[in-house]
Amino acid sequence: MEFSIKSTSPGQMKSGCAVVGVFESRKLSAAAAALDRLAKGYLSTIVQRGDMDGKPGTTLLLHNVPRAACERVLLVGLGSAAEFGEKRYREAIAAAIKTLNATGAAEASLHLTELAAVKRDIKWRVAHAVAVAREVAYRFDNMKSKPEGAQPALRRLTLGASDKSALRRATAGLEQGLAVAHGVSLAKDLGNLPPNVCTPTYLAEQARELARRYRMKVTVLEREDMEKLGMGALLSVARGSAQPPKLIVLEHRGGAKSQKPVALVGKGITFDTGGISLKPAPEMDEMKFDMCGAASVLGTLKAAGEMRLAMNVVGIIPTTENMPGGRATKPGDIVTTLSGQTVEILNTDAEGRLILCDALTYAERFEPAAVVDIATLTGACVIALGHVASGLFANDDALGRELLAAGDTAHDRAWHMPLWDDYQELLKSNFADFANIGGRPAGSVTAACFLARFTKKFKWAHLDIAGTAWKSGKDKGATGRPVPLLTQFLLNRAGRGK
Repeated sequence: MEFSIKSTSPGQMKSGCAVVGVFESRKLSAAAAALDRLAKGYLSTIVQRGDMDGKPGTTLLLHNVPRAACERVLLVGLGSAAEFGEKRYREAIAAAIKTLNATGAAEASLHLTELAAVKRDIKWRVAHAVAVAREVAYRFDNMKSKPEGAQPALRRLTLGASDKSALRRATAGLEQGLAVAHGVSLAKDLGNLPPNVCTPTYLAEQARELARRYRMKVTVLEREDMEKLGMGALLSVARGSAQPPKLIVLEHRGGAKSQKPVALVGKGITFDTGGISLKPAPEMDEMKFDMCGAASVLGTLKAAGEMRLAMNVVGIIPTTENMPGGRATKPGDIVTTLSGQTVEILNTDAEGRLILCDALTYAERFEPAAVVDIATLTGACVIALGHVASGLFANDDALGRELLAAGDTAHDRAWHMPLWDDYQELLKSNFADFANIGGRPAGSVTAACFLARFTKKFKWAHLDIAGTAWKSGKDKGATGRPVPLLTQFLLNRAGRGK
């Protein structure tokens, strides 16, 4: 889908369909009112008759609107004007795009971006309109011999700006929205691929492709490299798999050489059986999504590359399968991490923290300004927060607040969880420095406490995305989260967030 920006009145713009909003109580939006004046009250007459009541998500398609240059007009319900906000705005965009795809119109003009009621400026409204439009249009049928269903008819979408003074900000929003959408699509594609395709080697190939396209630096450590370094925790997870593990390092160098980078560390378990601590069979296929943290890092770096972000970012991805087998790590084994600390592995299904801890120690060599790790880490986080918010833990409150604010702006929200030393007691071991699990109570917290032991030398935050990285059921598939949050976080740090 192609996007453009124009400040032309909806009734004067030639297109297959013009999209305008209607609030409850039969109140036309400003763009709809302008079109109504051109049409001599045609829209208000229809609304007053009750054909469109303005309830959220409702739509009404009109043909042959008098004196309008467009072929059709689509009315979209916005709900109460007093209650209209960011969520309703995004839902209205989604409803409009779904209906447009069913009309047969190849092009349309969307004037919901002119809604000042959102209380966000035109840059935000355009960026989110683009992101939502791409989300609705997303399909993953790469692995099907014949794609199912008709392809969306809509090919070009013009986004309305209320006046020419708003064009510059709207254009910046378009650039940002497209970059985020492309990053999200990459993360979703990687997550949705089957585990026999998306292996650690495949992830390394994708990182190399990003490096070629956006002139980044890529380094891939092989098993022998990790053995020399002493990454005993990461390698312990890889022992049962025939697939070779990788440690992928991808560097976006958009800032000054002296600028300390932000490091993004993504968990890349391309399939998780649980190892010797085998998972139950039902829904084990969804464990292909256990690399969504890695996918979000690659998606965020793609967005940074597209926006030519003027800052230094390094992505670090430890990736392997977690498989049972004669060589697999056993419950009770003790391993030595890259940091030199020893870990008693009480449960081989708590493997994400084992690969992340070595990657976090590896991040020290970049002297980062901040480190954020992203992982589908614990089922306990799903119980705590469901599928709405990602769990956020941080050893620096200011960094935590930055990420929360970025999530609010991106509508990709997180919730700050405790990281108190009191919880560290649960990780005690009689035989090693500590254990890799702390029991059922506060499972997401003790997992974060485990990682915190490897982050003493830098500001660090952990995003547990076990509940937000993918959907189950009829809508099964990767969500691409938290690429929007991470990209907004980087934009804010680069001074481009407003």
